[in-house]
Amino acid sequence: MTEPAVENVDILIIGAGPVGMTLHLALSAGGQKSLLLDRRPLTAQQNDPRALALSHGARQLLEQINSWPTRAATPIETIHVSQKDGFGRTVIDRADYHLPALGYVVRYRDLAGALAANLAPDAVLAEAEILDIMPGDEHVTVALRHAGQLRTIRTRLLVHAEGTPGDDPAVAVSDYHQHAVICEVSPTPGHGKRAWERFTPDGPLALLPLGDEYSIVFTLPPAKADAVMALDDDAFIAALQQQFGQRLRFAKSGPRSRFPLALRLRDTLVKGNEVWIGNSAQTLHPVSGQGFNLGIRDAWQLSEILLKNGADRSILADYAASRRLDRRGSAFFTDQIVKAFSNDIGPLKLARGLGLFALDVFPPVRHFVAKRMIWGARAWP
Repeated sequence: MTEPAVENVDILIIGAGPVGMTLHLALSAGGQKSLLLDRRPLTAQQNDPRALALSHGARQLLEQINSWPTRAATPIETIHVSQKDGFGRTVIDRADYHLPALGYVVRYRDLAGALAANLAPDAVLAEAEILDIMPGDEHVTVALRHAGQLRTIRTRLLVHAEGTPGDDPAVAVSDYHQHAVICEVSPTPGHGKRAWERFTPDGPLALLPLGDEYSIVFTLPPAKADAVMALDDDAFIAALQQQFGQRLRFAKSGPRSRFPLALRLRDTLVKGNEVWIGNSAQTLHPVSGQGFNLGIRDAWQLSEILLKNGADRSILADYAASRRLDRRGSAFFTDQIVKAFSNDIGPLKLARGLGLFALDVFPPVRHFVAKRMIWGARAWP
């Protein structure tokens, strides 16, 4: 059998989700070609119902590659943070930062569509099955099957952006023993562009404004998540109401889905001519909505370094160093919040209340936290 001819590309990106597409488009805007691979058809992303919380900083980056889904984005003007059955609360307001919004809520499919609309016809090999990845001294060779044909692609730089890794000894996993139940519900009165982060002994409960609805992230231990998933709509609304409290009333629950929660951190972002970004590099708990924004910043930082220095493995150490503070800081921040707030221990409840009180009455402390949620390490110090 004839061996397939070797095709050469400078940069090959595995994963044509929003993070992979962001990297490709940022490189393209600077005149650098790259090729996207994905095991799924691109149309598969149009069936993804998930909601994403995007910071204002992410919007600023996406606007630079003409991929901000303006009409599909619901702004968050205030965020109310509190704990169930305990004192202390704080409100973060976009007016304090002279911004149109602190962040936005966008359906995954709408963001993916806005990015895909800017791709050239030959930018993606969709429905590509990767058969082997063979690292070398100067290149990485990828064997794959596409449209029934075997192909071999040799690249100077291979970027992994394919999403949450499976079992991989290079990835440290910390299981939170929590599942997120997600759905949409109708609030009464309307949401007023306010997001809620409500800490409960079972885990955080997040309400994100999306259109006229709230996108709910209902965090629970696995057994309770089983029970909640089995409820009919009226009983589910009652369970949600009991967990949230009486500040809002809920109705008309949409379809529910669930996924387990864990912190996954790859020990090194770079190996030879390969680099990992987005969820393939780190997967965070959804509390405070940091994970996807971190992935967008990964893609942007990598594009800036590659455009300045070229697709040379020698500069990958610079990329890894440049991301250390942002990724480690974001992972530590979300991990500590989950561990500190997902319990009903009396002394910790008091400490949490005092912490929320301090955020409320000392604006510099609140601003420190808010700016890092909006811009990540770009806001440091």
